[in-house]
Amino acid sequence: MRMGDRLAALIAAVATTVALAAPGMAEERHFSFAYDQPHTTAYGIAADTFADKLKALSKGAMVIDQFPGAQLGQEPQVLQKLRTGDVDFAITSTANSATLQPEAGVFSIHFVFRGEDHLKKALADPGVSTAFKEMVNSKVEGAHTLALGTMGLRNLYGKREIHNVGDVKNIKVRVQATATEDTMFPAYGAQTIHMPFGDVYTALQTGVVEMAENGINVYQTNKHYEVAPIMSLSEHEANNNVVWVSDKVWNSLNDEQKGWVQAAADEISKVMPEKALGLEHESMGRLEKMGVKFVKDVDKSGFIKDAEPIQDKLAQQLGPGAVKVLQQVRAVK
Repeated sequence: MRMGDRLAALIAAVATTVALAAPGMAEERHFSFAYDQPHTTAYGIAADTFADKLKALSKGAMVIDQFPGAQLGQEPQVLQKLRTGDVDFAITSTANSATLQPEAGVFSIHFVFRGEDHLKKALADPGVSTAFKEMVNSKVEGAHTLALGTMGLRNLYGKREIHNVGDVKNIKVRVQATATEDTMFPAYGAQTIHMPFGDVYTALQTGVVEMAENGINVYQTNKHYEVAPIMSLSEHEANNNVVWVSDKVWNSLNDEQKGWVQAAADEISKVMPEKALGLEHESMGRLEKMGVKFVKDVDKSGFIKDAEPIQDKLAQQLGPGAVKVLQQVRAVK
């Protein structure tokens, strides 16, 4: 080895020793972040936002490894893995979160959010966020919520157009497995069917279900338009999400690290809604160019008339936390 090479190697070794011995120097630690949609959806925006903020705050000591596209399971499975500590962080729908805490189904009550603007304002409202987190964290063991996000509003899609509430009578609709959905859709005369999200494409293709409902970007990214080429903009429900951390991870962190994690989750709440709604609008434009039909003049009045008498009753059945959250959302102007 030449003198110059030996000197360079010695300098590198000394630098490494100093770095490892530096006070407060943390060893890099990796964490899993699971979600069941492709990275190109708003879930990817949430995960990227969280990972970037956490890495910056921790100066590279806390690193997020993303597992999109249900690599670690569909949302109900991921929620169970959070509780056992087999998944560190996750983002799931509030509807699927109701499998752990039924009161989370309050966000699945139809026509609570009066449009995109009201949805953004409600999720940014500290009272709504605090009430929701308290409601969930008071009941769930093994994991707890950090923040709220959204992918926009949900719409009906299938092979037929929906112009008013009468058009869904006796239609078999795939819905998320919550008591809320099982009450709201039958009120319109529809039949509800539960199945994992990953099975929806084939179910629409084979006719096991006639319609499904979700956001525009999710509909596009998962190519559901191939077997259900008509989307009717019913905007009946918010496509809201919860950011989770396992108690196993949370309890292993010191106070400073917990502060970094919470700040990174709060960043999702700030960034995700606007970007997610932007994705919705972009997806509609792309799909229209591909020939997908959007029914934009859905008469919501009949749906709302059937839904409104049920809203308070459902919240009361879910529990006092749900009643409080519903009141907070309605109060947002």
